[in-house]
Amino acid sequence: MTLVAALPLPPAGWTRTTDVIVVGSGAAGLMTAVALADAGRAVTVVTKGAFGNGSTAWAQGGLAAVLGPDDDPELHVQDTLVAGAGLCDEVAVRTLVAEAPAAIALLQELGARLDLDVHGRPALTREGGHSRDRIVHAGGDASGAEVTRTLGDALRARGVDVLERTVALDALRDSGGRVVGLRVARIGDDGSLLDAGDLRARATVLATGGYGQVYAATSTPDGATGDGLALALRAGAEVADVEMVQFHPTVLWTGPGAAGQQALISEAVRGEGAVLVDRAGRRIMPGAHPLADLAPRDVVSATIAAHLRATGEDHVFLDATHLGADHLRRRFPGILRACRDAGVDMTRELVPVTPAAHYSCGGVVADLDGRTAVPGLFAVGEVACTGVQGANRLASNSITEGLVAARRCAALLAADLPAGGEPVARAGGDAIDPSARTTVTSATTRDAGVLRDGDGLARLARVLTTVPRLAAGRPLDLAAVETTALHTAATLLAAAAASRPESRGCHRRTDAPVSSPDWRARLVHRLDGAGRLQTRTEPVRDLDLVVA
Repeated sequence: MTLVAALPLPPAGWTRTTDVIVVGSGAAGLMTAVALADAGRAVTVVTKGAFGNGSTAWAQGGLAAVLGPDDDPELHVQDTLVAGAGLCDEVAVRTLVAEAPAAIALLQELGARLDLDVHGRPALTREGGHSRDRIVHAGGDASGAEVTRTLGDALRARGVDVLERTVALDALRDSGGRVVGLRVARIGDDGSLLDAGDLRARATVLATGGYGQVYAATSTPDGATGDGLALALRAGAEVADVEMVQFHPTVLWTGPGAAGQQALISEAVRGEGAVLVDRAGRRIMPGAHPLADLAPRDVVSATIAAHLRATGEDHVFLDATHLGADHLRRRFPGILRACRDAGVDMTRELVPVTPAAHYSCGGVVADLDGRTAVPGLFAVGEVACTGVQGANRLASNSITEGLVAARRCAALLAADLPAGGEPVARAGGDAIDPSARTTVTSATTRDAGVLRDGDGLARLARVLTTVPRLAAGRPLDLAAVETTALHTAATLLAAAAASRPESRGCHRRTDAPVSSPDWRARLVHRLDGAGRLQTRTEPVRDLDLVVA
Protein backbone atom coordinates (compact mmCIF):
# COMPACT_ATOMS: atom_id res chain seq x y z
CA MET A 1 0.00 0.00 0.00
CA THR A 2 1.54 3.30 -1.10
CA LEU A 3 1.28 6.48 0.96
CA VAL A 4 2.53 10.02 0.45
CA ALA A 5 6.22 9.84 1.29
CA ALA A 6 6.98 13.56 0.94
CA LEU A 7 4.94 16.71 0.44
CA PRO A 8 5.49 19.08 -2.52
CA LEU A 9 7.04 21.81 -0.42
CA PRO A 10 6.87 25.50 -1.19
CA PRO A 11 10.37 26.97 -1.50
CA ALA A 12 11.98 28.35 1.65
CA GLY A 13 12.34 32.11 1.67
CA TRP A 14 14.17 32.33 4.98
CA THR A 15 16.15 30.31 7.54
CA ARG A 16 16.12 30.65 11.32
CA THR A 17 18.02 28.67 13.94
CA THR A 18 17.05 27.64 17.46
CA ASP A 19 18.04 24.88 19.87
CA VAL A 20 14.70 23.05 19.97
CA ILE A 21 11.49 23.26 17.95
CA VAL A 22 8.30 22.23 19.73
CA VAL A 23 5.33 21.63 17.43
CA GLY A 24 2.01 22.01 19.24
CA SER A 25 0.68 24.07 22.13
CA GLY A 26 -1.29 21.60 24.21
CA ALA A 27 -0.17 20.38 27.63
CA ALA A 28 2.73 18.25 26.37
CA GLY A 29 4.11 20.91 24.03
CA LEU A 30 3.78 23.76 26.49
CA MET A 31 5.35 21.83 29.36
CA THR A 32 8.25 20.77 27.13
CA ALA A 33 8.87 24.36 26.10
CA VAL A 34 8.60 25.74 29.64
CA ALA A 35 11.01 23.14 31.02
CA LEU A 36 13.50 23.71 28.21
CA ALA A 37 13.37 27.46 28.71
CA ASP A 38 14.05 26.96 32.41
CA ALA A 39 17.08 24.88 31.43
CA GLY A 40 18.41 27.73 29.31
CA ARG A 41 17.64 26.28 25.90
CA ALA A 42 16.41 28.46 23.05
CA VAL A 43 12.97 27.19 22.05
CA THR A 44 10.57 28.00 19.22
CA VAL A 45 6.98 26.78 19.50
CA VAL A 46 5.12 26.20 16.24
CA THR A 47 1.34 25.93 16.51
CA LYS A 48 -1.12 25.42 13.66
CA GLY A 49 -3.94 27.35 15.28
CA ALA A 50 -4.14 30.06 17.88
CA PHE A 51 -1.80 29.64 20.83
CA GLY A 52 -3.08 27.01 23.28
CA ASN A 53 -5.90 25.87 21.02
CA GLY A 54 -5.10 22.14 21.17
CA SER A 55 -7.06 19.21 22.52
CA THR A 56 -5.92 19.91 26.09
CA ALA A 57 -8.02 23.06 26.29
CA TRP A 58 -11.16 20.97 25.73
CA ALA A 59 -10.40 18.34 28.38
CA GLN A 60 -13.06 18.17 31.09
CA GLY A 61 -12.13 15.26 33.33
CA GLY A 62 -8.76 15.98 34.87
CA LEU A 63 -5.39 14.41 35.66
CA ALA A 64 -4.85 11.03 37.31
CA ALA A 65 -2.29 10.75 40.12
CA VAL A 66 -1.94 8.85 43.39
CA LEU A 67 -2.53 11.54 46.01
CA GLY A 68 -5.23 10.18 48.31
CA PRO A 69 -4.55 8.50 51.67
CA ASP A 70 -6.40 5.32 50.63
CA ASP A 71 -4.63 5.06 47.27
CA ASP A 72 -1.49 3.23 46.29
CA PRO A 73 0.74 3.45 43.20
CA GLU A 74 0.28 -0.27 42.55
CA LEU A 75 -3.48 0.25 42.27
CA HIS A 76 -2.99 2.98 39.65
CA VAL A 77 -0.57 0.71 37.77
CA GLN A 78 -2.99 -2.20 37.79
CA ASP A 79 -5.96 -0.04 36.78
CA THR A 80 -3.93 1.25 33.81
CA LEU A 81 -2.81 -2.24 32.78
CA VAL A 82 -6.35 -3.64 33.01
CA ALA A 83 -7.77 -0.78 30.93
CA GLY A 84 -4.94 -1.23 28.40
CA ALA A 85 -6.13 -4.77 27.71
CA GLY A 86 -2.74 -6.44 27.49
CA LEU A 87 -0.91 -3.98 25.24
CA CYS A 88 0.60 -1.62 27.83
CA ASP A 89 4.34 -1.37 28.29
CA GLU A 90 4.54 -2.04 32.02
CA VAL A 91 7.82 -0.21 32.46
CA ALA A 92 6.34 2.93 30.93
CA VAL A 93 3.18 2.60 33.03
CA ARG A 94 5.15 2.34 36.27
CA THR A 95 7.24 5.36 35.31
CA LEU A 96 4.10 7.37 34.62
CA VAL A 97 2.49 6.45 37.93
CA ALA A 98 5.67 7.18 39.91
CA GLU A 99 6.18 10.63 38.36
CA ALA A 100 2.58 11.81 38.09
CA PRO A 101 2.37 13.40 41.59
CA ALA A 102 5.45 15.55 40.90
CA ALA A 103 3.92 16.74 37.61
CA ILE A 104 0.77 17.81 39.47
CA ALA A 105 2.87 19.58 42.10
CA LEU A 106 4.77 21.47 39.40
CA LEU A 107 1.50 22.62 37.85
CA GLN A 108 0.51 24.05 41.22
CA GLU A 109 3.88 25.75 41.58
CA LEU A 110 3.30 27.35 38.19
CA GLY A 111 0.00 28.75 39.41
CA ALA A 112 -2.65 26.18 38.47
CA ARG A 113 -5.89 26.81 40.34
CA LEU A 114 -6.94 23.25 41.12
CA ASP A 115 -10.18 22.42 42.89
CA LEU A 116 -9.36 21.84 46.56
CA ASP A 117 -11.04 20.02 49.43
CA VAL A 118 -11.76 21.51 52.86
CA HIS A 119 -8.17 20.75 53.91
CA GLY A 120 -6.67 22.68 51.02
CA ARG A 121 -5.55 19.58 49.19
CA PRO A 122 -6.55 18.70 45.61
CA ALA A 123 -10.13 17.42 45.60
CA LEU A 124 -10.12 13.92 44.13
CA THR A 125 -12.87 12.22 42.15
CA ARG A 126 -13.24 8.88 40.38
CA GLU A 127 -13.71 8.02 36.73
CA GLY A 128 -14.23 4.83 34.75
CA GLY A 129 -11.73 2.04 35.34
CA HIS A 130 -10.22 3.60 38.49
CA SER A 131 -10.39 1.71 41.78
CA ARG A 132 -9.83 4.83 43.89
CA ASP A 133 -10.60 8.55 43.81
CA ARG A 134 -7.50 9.96 42.11
CA ILE A 135 -8.66 12.47 39.50
CA VAL A 136 -7.46 16.02 40.09
CA HIS A 137 -9.64 18.66 38.42
CA ALA A 138 -10.00 22.42 38.05
CA GLY A 139 -12.99 24.66 37.56
CA GLY A 140 -15.29 21.67 38.00
CA ASP A 141 -15.13 20.48 34.40
CA ALA A 142 -12.56 22.91 32.96
CA SER A 143 -9.36 21.10 33.88
CA GLY A 144 -7.80 21.24 30.42
CA ALA A 145 -8.47 24.95 30.07
CA GLU A 146 -6.76 25.62 33.41
CA VAL A 147 -3.74 23.51 32.49
CA THR A 148 -3.47 25.40 29.19
CA ARG A 149 -3.80 28.79 30.92
CA THR A 150 -1.18 27.91 33.52
CA LEU A 151 1.41 26.65 31.06
CA GLY A 152 0.63 29.39 28.54
CA ASP A 153 1.21 32.07 31.17
CA ALA A 154 4.46 30.38 32.19
CA LEU A 155 5.62 30.25 28.58
CA ARG A 156 4.87 33.92 27.98
CA ALA A 157 6.64 34.88 31.19
CA ARG A 158 9.78 33.16 29.89
CA GLY A 159 9.65 34.98 26.57
CA VAL A 160 9.59 31.83 24.47
CA ASP A 161 9.29 32.43 20.72
CA VAL A 162 5.87 31.29 19.40
CA LEU A 163 4.86 31.05 15.74
CA GLU A 164 1.06 30.97 15.65
CA ARG A 165 -1.02 29.90 12.65
CA THR A 166 2.05 28.19 11.29
CA VAL A 167 2.06 24.63 9.95
CA ALA A 168 4.94 22.18 10.07
CA LEU A 169 5.16 20.63 6.61
CA ASP A 170 8.05 18.15 6.51
CA ALA A 171 11.23 17.41 8.40
CA LEU A 172 14.63 18.59 7.24
CA ARG A 173 17.17 15.75 7.38
CA ASP A 174 20.92 15.63 6.99
CA SER A 175 22.84 13.04 4.98
CA GLY A 176 22.76 10.63 7.91
CA GLY A 177 18.99 10.81 8.25
CA ARG A 178 19.03 12.98 11.36
CA VAL A 179 16.20 15.49 11.67
CA VAL A 180 17.72 18.97 11.76
CA GLY A 181 14.59 21.11 11.60
CA LEU A 182 11.37 21.68 9.70
CA ARG A 183 10.02 23.39 6.63
CA VAL A 184 7.16 25.54 7.96
CA ALA A 185 4.73 28.05 6.47
CA ARG A 186 2.36 30.66 7.80
CA ILE A 187 -1.32 29.93 7.18
CA GLY A 188 -3.30 32.59 5.34
CA ASP A 189 -6.90 33.44 6.13
CA ASP A 190 -7.97 31.36 3.13
CA GLY A 191 -5.81 28.38 4.11
CA SER A 192 -3.05 29.20 1.63
CA LEU A 193 0.57 28.74 2.70
CA LEU A 194 2.56 31.96 2.97
CA ASP A 195 6.11 32.93 3.80
CA ALA A 196 7.52 29.39 3.90
CA GLY A 197 10.91 28.95 5.52
CA ASP A 198 13.28 26.58 7.25
CA LEU A 199 13.48 26.36 11.01
CA ARG A 200 16.81 24.73 11.86
CA ALA A 201 17.25 23.05 15.24
CA ARG A 202 19.26 20.44 17.08
CA ALA A 203 16.04 18.71 18.17
CA THR A 204 12.44 18.73 16.99
CA VAL A 205 9.70 17.71 19.42
CA LEU A 206 6.30 16.76 18.04
CA ALA A 207 3.41 17.45 20.41
CA THR A 208 0.70 17.72 17.77
CA GLY A 209 -2.02 15.56 19.32
CA GLY A 210 -3.99 12.78 17.69
CA TYR A 211 -5.97 11.99 14.56
CA GLY A 212 -9.57 12.03 15.86
CA GLN A 213 -10.74 14.09 12.89
CA VAL A 214 -10.31 11.00 10.70
CA TYR A 215 -13.89 10.27 11.83
CA ALA A 216 -16.89 12.31 10.76
CA ALA A 217 -17.96 12.97 14.36
CA THR A 218 -15.43 13.37 17.16
CA SER A 219 -14.86 15.15 20.44
CA THR A 220 -11.50 16.40 19.17
CA PRO A 221 -10.92 19.92 17.80
CA ASP A 222 -10.66 20.70 14.10
CA GLY A 223 -6.87 20.65 14.14
CA ALA A 224 -6.60 17.02 15.30
CA THR A 225 -5.84 15.74 11.81
CA GLY A 226 -2.79 13.57 12.50
CA ASP A 227 -0.26 16.01 11.04
CA GLY A 228 2.51 14.96 13.44
CA LEU A 229 1.89 11.26 12.84
CA ALA A 230 2.16 11.69 9.07
CA LEU A 231 5.18 14.02 9.27
CA ALA A 232 7.05 11.57 11.53
CA LEU A 233 6.25 8.64 9.25
CA ARG A 234 7.56 10.58 6.24
CA ALA A 235 10.72 11.37 8.24
CA GLY A 236 11.46 7.69 8.82
CA ALA A 237 9.88 7.15 12.24
CA GLU A 238 7.83 4.12 13.19
CA VAL A 239 4.19 4.25 14.27
CA ALA A 240 2.20 1.68 16.22
CA ASP A 241 -1.24 0.80 17.64
CA VAL A 242 -2.99 3.06 15.12
CA GLU A 243 -6.05 0.78 15.14
CA MET A 244 -6.58 1.63 18.82
CA VAL A 245 -8.77 4.73 18.63
CA GLN A 246 -10.70 5.33 21.82
CA PHE A 247 -14.33 6.27 21.42
CA HIS A 248 -15.71 8.26 24.33
CA PRO A 249 -19.03 6.68 25.34
CA THR A 250 -20.87 9.90 26.11
CA VAL A 251 -20.63 12.57 23.45
CA LEU A 252 -23.69 14.79 23.21
CA TRP A 253 -25.96 13.55 20.40
CA THR A 254 -27.33 16.53 18.49
CA GLY A 255 -29.10 14.77 15.64
CA PRO A 256 -28.57 12.36 12.74
CA GLY A 257 -25.50 13.01 10.61
CA ALA A 258 -23.79 15.34 13.08
CA ALA A 259 -20.21 15.95 11.93
CA GLY A 260 -17.11 17.71 13.18
CA GLN A 261 -16.30 18.41 16.81
CA GLN A 262 -19.10 17.40 19.17
CA ALA A 263 -19.61 18.36 22.81
CA LEU A 264 -18.25 15.88 25.32
CA ILE A 265 -20.11 14.80 28.45
CA SER A 266 -17.23 13.98 30.78
CA GLU A 267 -16.83 10.57 32.33
CA ALA A 268 -16.65 12.43 35.61
CA VAL A 269 -20.44 12.81 35.43
CA ARG A 270 -20.76 9.04 35.68
CA GLY A 271 -18.07 9.13 38.35
CA GLU A 272 -20.44 11.29 40.40
CA GLY A 273 -23.26 8.76 39.93
CA ALA A 274 -24.97 9.37 36.57
CA VAL A 275 -26.06 6.24 34.69
CA LEU A 276 -26.67 5.22 31.08
CA VAL A 277 -30.23 4.25 30.17
CA ASP A 278 -32.22 3.39 27.06
CA ARG A 279 -35.28 5.19 25.76
CA ALA A 280 -37.46 3.37 28.28
CA GLY A 281 -35.23 4.37 31.20
CA ARG A 282 -33.70 0.90 31.62
CA ARG A 283 -30.03 0.86 32.63
CA ILE A 284 -27.62 -0.43 29.99
CA MET A 285 -24.37 -1.25 31.78
CA PRO A 286 -25.26 -3.59 34.68
CA GLY A 287 -24.44 -7.09 33.50
CA ALA A 288 -21.98 -5.85 30.88
CA HIS A 289 -19.12 -5.30 33.36
CA PRO A 290 -18.64 -5.53 37.15
CA LEU A 291 -18.02 -1.77 37.29
CA ALA A 292 -21.22 -1.10 35.29
CA ASP A 293 -21.28 2.58 34.24
CA LEU A 294 -17.72 3.05 35.48
CA ALA A 295 -16.27 0.29 33.31
CA PRO A 296 -13.31 1.24 31.08
CA ARG A 297 -14.27 3.35 28.08
CA ASP A 298 -13.77 0.62 25.48
CA VAL A 299 -16.26 -1.60 27.30
CA VAL A 300 -18.88 1.13 27.71
CA SER A 301 -18.59 2.31 24.09
CA ALA A 302 -18.78 -1.23 22.72
CA THR A 303 -21.80 -2.00 24.89
CA ILE A 304 -23.59 1.12 23.68
CA ALA A 305 -22.67 0.40 20.06
CA ALA A 306 -23.99 -3.15 20.30
CA HIS A 307 -27.20 -1.86 21.89
CA LEU A 308 -27.70 0.68 19.11
CA ARG A 309 -27.05 -1.93 16.43
CA ALA A 310 -29.57 -4.31 18.03
CA THR A 311 -32.30 -1.71 18.55
CA GLY A 312 -31.84 0.46 15.47
CA GLU A 313 -31.56 3.55 17.67
CA ASP A 314 -28.89 6.18 17.11
CA HIS A 315 -28.32 7.23 20.72
CA VAL A 316 -28.88 6.34 24.36
CA PHE A 317 -29.30 8.62 27.38
CA LEU A 318 -27.33 9.74 30.40
CA ASP A 319 -29.41 10.23 33.53
CA ALA A 320 -27.88 12.67 36.03
CA THR A 321 -31.14 14.14 37.34
CA HIS A 322 -30.81 12.43 40.74
CA LEU A 323 -27.51 14.22 41.42
CA GLY A 324 -29.33 17.48 42.13
CA ALA A 325 -29.24 20.80 40.33
CA ASP A 326 -26.95 22.54 42.82
CA HIS A 327 -24.34 19.80 42.65
CA LEU A 328 -24.41 19.69 38.85
CA ARG A 329 -24.08 23.48 38.57
CA ARG A 330 -21.09 23.51 40.93
CA ARG A 331 -19.30 20.45 39.55
CA PHE A 332 -20.12 20.64 35.83
CA PRO A 333 -20.88 24.24 34.81
CA GLY A 334 -19.43 23.87 31.31
CA ILE A 335 -21.30 20.66 30.56
CA LEU A 336 -24.55 22.19 31.75
CA ARG A 337 -23.98 25.10 29.36
CA ALA A 338 -23.25 22.76 26.44
CA CYS A 339 -26.42 20.80 27.14
CA ARG A 340 -28.45 23.96 27.53
CA ASP A 341 -27.13 25.25 24.21
CA ALA A 342 -28.42 22.03 22.65
CA GLY A 343 -31.83 22.47 24.25
CA VAL A 344 -31.37 19.96 27.08
CA ASP A 345 -31.72 20.77 30.79
CA MET A 346 -29.37 18.25 32.36
CA THR A 347 -30.76 18.90 35.84
CA ARG A 348 -34.25 17.72 34.83
CA GLU A 349 -33.92 15.79 31.56
CA LEU A 350 -32.11 12.77 30.18
CA VAL A 351 -29.13 13.76 28.05
CA PRO A 352 -28.92 12.07 24.62
CA VAL A 353 -25.43 10.63 24.10
CA THR A 354 -23.55 8.37 21.68
CA PRO A 355 -19.94 7.20 21.34
CA ALA A 356 -17.59 9.30 19.20
CA ALA A 357 -13.87 9.25 18.43
CA HIS A 358 -11.99 10.81 21.31
CA TYR A 359 -8.35 9.77 21.75
CA SER A 360 -5.62 8.21 19.62
CA CYS A 361 -3.96 5.47 21.68
CA GLY A 362 -1.60 4.80 18.78
CA GLY A 363 0.98 7.15 17.34
CA VAL A 364 4.68 7.69 16.78
CA VAL A 365 6.71 5.01 18.55
CA ALA A 366 8.61 6.76 21.35
CA ASP A 367 9.77 6.13 24.88
CA LEU A 368 8.68 8.30 27.81
CA ASP A 369 11.71 10.53 27.15
CA GLY A 370 10.21 11.25 23.73
CA ARG A 371 12.93 9.43 21.74
CA THR A 372 11.84 8.03 18.38
CA ALA A 373 13.73 5.80 15.96
CA VAL A 374 14.98 8.90 14.11
CA PRO A 375 17.85 10.91 15.65
CA GLY A 376 16.83 14.49 16.34
CA LEU A 377 13.08 13.71 16.31
CA PHE A 378 11.07 13.39 19.51
CA ALA A 379 7.37 12.89 20.26
CA VAL A 380 5.37 13.56 23.44
CA GLY A 381 1.71 13.54 24.38
CA GLU A 382 -1.07 12.07 22.26
CA VAL A 383 1.00 12.01 19.06
CA ALA A 384 3.36 9.53 20.73
CA CYS A 385 2.81 5.83 21.31
CA THR A 386 4.83 5.08 24.45
CA GLY A 387 2.99 1.95 25.53
CA VAL A 388 1.34 3.70 28.49
CA GLN A 389 -2.14 3.61 27.00
CA GLY A 390 -2.00 0.14 25.44
CA ALA A 391 -5.16 -0.88 23.62
CA ASN A 392 -7.36 1.51 25.61
CA ARG A 393 -6.51 4.59 27.68
CA LEU A 394 -7.51 4.75 31.32
CA ALA A 395 -9.55 7.89 31.98
CA SER A 396 -7.53 11.02 32.82
CA ASN A 397 -4.15 9.42 32.13
CA SER A 398 -3.69 11.48 28.97
CA ILE A 399 -2.74 14.93 30.26
CA THR A 400 -0.78 13.23 33.02
CA GLU A 401 1.26 11.28 30.47
CA GLY A 402 1.79 14.41 28.40
CA LEU A 403 3.20 16.30 31.39
CA VAL A 404 5.42 13.44 32.58
CA ALA A 405 6.82 12.76 29.11
CA ALA A 406 7.34 16.47 28.48
CA ARG A 407 9.40 16.92 31.64
CA ARG A 408 11.48 13.84 30.84
CA CYS A 409 12.04 14.89 27.24
CA ALA A 410 13.07 18.39 28.29
CA ALA A 411 15.51 17.01 30.87
CA LEU A 412 17.06 14.78 28.20
CA LEU A 413 17.45 17.65 25.74
CA ALA A 414 18.75 20.00 28.40
CA ALA A 415 21.53 17.55 29.16
CA ASP A 416 22.42 16.40 25.65
CA LEU A 417 21.72 18.26 22.42
CA PRO A 418 24.09 17.13 19.66
CA ALA A 419 24.17 19.05 16.42
CA GLY A 420 23.34 17.57 13.04
CA GLY A 421 24.67 18.31 9.58
CA GLU A 422 23.36 20.45 6.79
CA PRO A 423 19.90 19.49 5.50
CA VAL A 424 19.84 17.53 2.27
CA ALA A 425 17.88 19.26 -0.47
CA ARG A 426 15.06 17.29 -2.04
CA ALA A 427 12.60 17.87 -4.86
CA GLY A 428 9.21 16.49 -5.83
CA GLY A 429 6.55 15.28 -3.44
CA ASP A 430 2.88 14.47 -3.48
CA ALA A 431 -0.32 15.18 -1.57
CA ILE A 432 -3.96 14.10 -1.40
CA ASP A 433 -6.47 16.46 -2.99
CA PRO A 434 -8.55 18.25 -0.33
CA SER A 435 -11.75 17.17 -2.10
CA ALA A 436 -11.09 13.66 -0.73
CA ARG A 437 -11.45 14.63 2.93
CA THR A 438 -15.14 13.78 3.23
CA THR A 439 -14.61 10.50 1.39
CA VAL A 440 -11.86 9.55 3.85
CA THR A 441 -13.75 10.49 7.01
CA SER A 442 -17.09 9.02 5.89
CA ALA A 443 -15.54 5.70 4.89
CA THR A 444 -13.51 5.48 8.11
CA THR A 445 -16.62 6.21 10.18
CA ARG A 446 -18.63 3.57 8.33
CA ASP A 447 -16.05 0.79 8.31
CA ALA A 448 -13.68 1.34 11.25
CA GLY A 449 -15.88 2.65 14.05
CA VAL A 450 -16.49 1.17 17.50
CA LEU A 451 -17.50 -2.14 15.87
CA ARG A 452 -15.73 -3.31 12.74
CA ASP A 453 -15.23 -6.45 10.65
CA GLY A 454 -12.97 -7.78 7.92
CA ASP A 455 -15.33 -7.01 5.05
CA GLY A 456 -15.76 -3.39 6.11
CA LEU A 457 -12.03 -2.91 6.64
CA ALA A 458 -11.31 -4.32 3.19
CA ARG A 459 -13.88 -1.93 1.73
CA LEU A 460 -12.24 0.98 3.54
CA ALA A 461 -8.82 0.02 2.18
CA ARG A 462 -10.21 -0.05 -1.35
CA VAL A 463 -11.78 3.38 -0.96
CA LEU A 464 -8.53 4.84 0.34
CA THR A 465 -6.62 3.65 -2.74
CA THR A 466 -8.96 5.54 -5.07
CA VAL A 467 -8.80 9.06 -3.63
CA PRO A 468 -7.40 11.71 -5.99
CA ARG A 469 -3.91 13.17 -5.65
CA LEU A 470 -3.20 16.88 -5.79
CA ALA A 471 -3.10 18.00 -9.40
CA ALA A 472 0.31 18.83 -10.83
CA GLY A 473 1.01 22.54 -10.53
CA ARG A 474 -1.58 23.15 -7.81
CA PRO A 475 0.13 24.73 -4.82
CA LEU A 476 0.08 22.96 -1.50
CA ASP A 477 -2.30 24.51 1.04
CA LEU A 478 -3.44 23.70 4.58
CA ALA A 479 -6.42 21.67 3.37
CA ALA A 480 -4.11 19.44 1.32
CA VAL A 481 -1.69 19.02 4.23
CA GLU A 482 -4.50 17.99 6.57
CA THR A 483 -6.26 15.74 4.06
CA THR A 484 -2.96 13.98 3.34
CA ALA A 485 -2.41 13.42 7.05
CA LEU A 486 -5.96 12.08 7.50
CA HIS A 487 -5.49 9.75 4.55
CA THR A 488 -2.25 8.47 6.07
CA ALA A 489 -3.91 7.88 9.46
CA ALA A 490 -6.93 6.16 7.89
CA THR A 491 -4.72 3.92 5.75
CA LEU A 492 -2.62 2.89 8.74
CA LEU A 493 -5.76 2.32 10.81
CA ALA A 494 -7.40 0.15 8.13
CA ALA A 495 -4.25 -1.90 7.57
CA ALA A 496 -3.61 -2.50 11.27
CA ALA A 497 -7.23 -3.31 12.08
CA ALA A 498 -7.40 -5.80 9.20
CA SER A 499 -4.14 -7.39 10.33
CA ARG A 500 -5.29 -7.89 13.93
CA PRO A 501 -7.65 -10.93 13.84
CA GLU A 502 -9.08 -10.48 17.33
CA SER A 503 -10.89 -8.01 19.57
CA ARG A 504 -8.84 -6.13 22.16
CA GLY A 505 -9.41 -2.82 23.90
CA CYS A 506 -10.60 -0.18 21.44
CA HIS A 507 -10.37 -2.65 18.53
CA ARG A 508 -13.66 -4.62 18.42
CA ARG A 509 -14.17 -6.97 15.49
CA THR A 510 -17.59 -8.57 15.27
CA ASP A 511 -16.08 -11.36 13.14
CA ALA A 512 -13.36 -12.05 15.72
CA PRO A 513 -15.00 -11.14 19.03
CA VAL A 514 -12.46 -12.55 21.51
CA SER A 515 -8.89 -11.66 22.41
CA SER A 516 -6.10 -14.03 21.49
CA PRO A 517 -2.99 -14.50 23.66
CA ASP A 518 -1.04 -14.79 20.43
CA TRP A 519 -1.83 -11.14 19.72
CA ARG A 520 -0.34 -9.51 22.80
CA ALA A 521 1.81 -7.63 20.35
CA ARG A 522 1.98 -4.23 18.70
CA LEU A 523 1.63 -3.70 14.99
CA VAL A 524 4.50 -1.39 14.05
CA HIS A 525 4.60 0.39 10.69
CA ARG A 526 7.14 2.35 8.67
CA LEU A 527 7.46 3.61 5.10
CA ASP A 528 10.10 2.45 2.71
CA GLY A 529 11.73 4.88 0.29
CA ALA A 530 8.91 4.49 -2.24
CA GLY A 531 6.14 5.18 0.25
CA ARG A 532 5.17 1.52 0.64
CA LEU A 533 3.88 0.53 4.08
CA GLN A 534 5.99 -2.05 5.92
CA THR A 535 4.50 -3.75 8.98
CA ARG A 536 5.95 -5.97 11.69
CA THR A 537 4.76 -7.27 15.05
CA GLU A 538 6.55 -6.48 18.29
CA PRO A 539 5.90 -8.30 21.60
CA VAL A 540 4.62 -6.25 24.50
CA ARG A 541 7.28 -5.42 27.07
CA ASP A 542 6.36 -6.79 30.50
CA LEU A 543 8.36 -5.93 33.61
CA ASP A 544 9.33 -9.55 34.27
CA LEU A 545 10.79 -9.79 30.76
CA VAL A 546 12.82 -6.64 31.33
CA VAL A 547 14.13 -7.84 34.71
CA ALA A 548 14.99 -11.25 33.27
